[in-house]
Amino acid sequence: MENGYVILGIIALLFLSMYGYSYMSVAMENMKHNKEKKKEEQKEALRRQERAKNQEARDEKFRKFNKRKEEIKHELMLLEKMKEKQKVS
Repeated sequence: MENGYVILGIIALLFLSMYGYSYMSVAMENMKHNKEKKKEEQKEALRRQERAKNQEARDEKFRKFNKRKEEIKHELMLLEKMKEKQKVS
């Protein structure tokens, strides 16, 4: 009877090890998938940050361009006024 318990224990251990081995491959695949997903999310976050930074640089250039444009308009207006004063005089 003592050998029967040993044999049953060995068979149970065999089935548990087979279950563990088969589940291990599924668990490893899930971990690999999660790592890839996390890496992809990090790449996407980096892309978003780069796009935001580039957009900010474009906006800054646009503001400078508009400011310079307004300065030139103002200077032209002043020159036009000076020209009219000279014609009147």
